[in-house]
Amino acid sequence: MDDSIKPNEDIGACIPRLRRYARALLGVRGEADDLVQDTLERAWRKLHLWRRDTELRPWLFSIMHNIFIDQRRRAPEETVSLDEHALEFPVAPAQERMMEMVDLESALRMLPAEQREVILLVGLEQLAYKDVAVALGIPVGTVMSRLSRGRERLRELMEGRQRVVALKVVK
Repeated sequence: MDDSIKPNEDIGACIPRLRRYARALLGVRGEADDLVQDTLERAWRKLHLWRRDTELRPWLFSIMHNIFIDQRRRAPEETVSLDEHALEFPVAPAQERMMEMVDLESALRMLPAEQREVILLVGLEQLAYKDVAVALGIPVGTVMSRLSRGRERLRELMEGRQRVVALKVVK
């Protein structure tokens, strides 16, 4: 191993970004911390697979993405029972900015996971499109397409617009 490369220090420097991305994906601190822990464990076990000529951060996000997808496949769909009190939110006027952030978080959660992941990696983590493509294992064109559709859908959700879907009758 090259003495100038210290993977443990490099991995340590990536932890805050991994935590932020995990929190944005999952929204629950405990689950996000578990995802980061699983990511770091797998990265350390598989460090021999990391190509030294590539950046470490996209490789780590790729590991996190794969673990997230695996966990999502295994977990049953979550359902929430709504009652008449579930939709009541007492909000003071000074909390408007905070509510916008809550709305953004809620809108992000309404996006398909594929679009949400791309938006978070590009917008929050500021990864280049090619690094997002590597992390998610998809072509760069797919990254751009998902980002475009995700941003448009996010705009619609934040503005309270409903999507109009034109259906074609096929005979």
